[in-house]
Amino acid sequence: MDCYRLSERTRFYSLGHNVALADRQRDGACAGRSARRHTSCSTRAHTALLMVLTLRDMSLGWLGRVAGYLGLVVCSGCGQERSLESFGGPTMGSHYSVVYAHEAGQPGSEVLHREVDAVLGELDQQMSLWRTDSDIAQFNSLPANSCQTVPAPILELVRLGDYLARESNGAFDVTVEPLMELWGFSPDSVPREPPTRRELEGVRAQVGYQALRIDGQRLCKTADVRVDLNSIAAGYAVDRIGERLEALGLRDYLVQVNGELKTRGRKPDGSPWRVTLELPHNEHQAQQKVFALRNNSVSTSDDHSPVFGGARHQGSRTLDAVSGTPVNHGLVSVTVIHPSALMADGLSSLLLILGPERGWNYAQAHKIAAFFVIRADNRFIIRSNASFDLLSMERPL
Repeated sequence: MDCYRLSERTRFYSLGHNVALADRQRDGACAGRSARRHTSCSTRAHTALLMVLTLRDMSLGWLGRVAGYLGLVVCSGCGQERSLESFGGPTMGSHYSVVYAHEAGQPGSEVLHREVDAVLGELDQQMSLWRTDSDIAQFNSLPANSCQTVPAPILELVRLGDYLARESNGAFDVTVEPLMELWGFSPDSVPREPPTRRELEGVRAQVGYQALRIDGQRLCKTADVRVDLNSIAAGYAVDRIGERLEALGLRDYLVQVNGELKTRGRKPDGSPWRVTLELPHNEHQAQQKVFALRNNSVSTSDDHSPVFGGARHQGSRTLDAVSGTPVNHGLVSVTVIHPSALMADGLSSLLLILGPERGWNYAQAHKIAAFFVIRADNRFIIRSNASFDLLSMERPL
C-alpha cells in the first residue's frame, strides 16, 4: 500500500484562528513536492492513498499532545480507465495537497501544480501577516481613521468575519490578535503566566470588529485595530483551488489546505472519497467514524489547554474577544460539513466558541451539519445532529 501522510503539528483555534505547521511524509521515503501518479488497473495490486490530518498541540501555545485527535483519511481503490494523481507543497505556514482522478485530455500535473500555486501565491500576497508587503499587513500598519483599497477576497472574508462576530455577540473577532499575543497563544509567542486585569484592559482597547467598515472597495478602520484572517483563509483557499481545478476541466478531486478539505466527484474506481474521524480516547479505546464525503467540504475546529509558567493551564485556549479571556466550557472540537469550505471553516469556529449548548442549539436552528466532541468529567461525549448523520450515512454506489 502506497500511503501519503500529512500530520499537523500545530493547529490552534482561538475564535477560529488557526495557525498550523505541518509536515508531509511518505511511508518509506519523502514524497517532496513532486506529483505522484498512481496507475490503476485490475491486474495490478490494490493501490491506496491515505491522507491523515492529525490535530496535535505543541509549544508556541501548548506543550505535549492532546488526549485525542481528529484525522482525515482518504483511500483510493483500483480503477480501470483513470489514474489517481497528487501533488502538494507549503502554504500558510502549513501544507496543501491536491488528489485527483486524471483522464485523457485533461491538463497534466505540472500545469495543475503551477495553477494551484498561482492561486495560493495570490492569496498570500493579499492576506499574509508574515510579509510586510501584503495588502492586509499594509492595512494593519495604518493609523486609526484610515482607509485602503483592498482586493475583493479580503472584503469577502471581512464580511464573513463580521457575520460570525455578530452571531457570537462579539466573541469571534478578526481583530483579536493583540489578545492572542497577550495570552501567549500566537505562533511567535512564548508560554507565560496569565495576564493581569490591567494588562487585559489595556489590550482590549486594541480589539473590536466594530471599528472596521467597508466603503466600496476600501476597508476602513475607526480605531487602531489589526485584521487577522487566518481563522478562515484556509477554507477560502480550498474553495478557490476547487474553482480553478474545475475551470481547467477536472471533475473528480480532493483538496486540502491547512486541514480544511473539499471533495468533488469520485475516485477512479467510482467509489466516493472517504473520511475517517479519529476521535478522543475513552478508557484507552480509540474511536473512529468513517464516512463518504460527497461534493462537500469538512472542517474541524478544536480546543486545547495552553501552558502557563511551565504548568498546563486547566482551561480552554479559545479566547472570547468580549471578555478577553478563554471560554469556560467543555467543547473539545466541532466538525462541520458544508458545500463551501469557507463556510465550514467559519461555522466550525463559531460553534466551538459558542460552546456545547449554545453551539448545538445554533447548529440545530440553522440546520448546520455538526459533529461535537465534549469533555465531561474524565470522559468524552460524542454528539452529531441529523444533518450531519444524513450527509455522512453510507449509500450505495
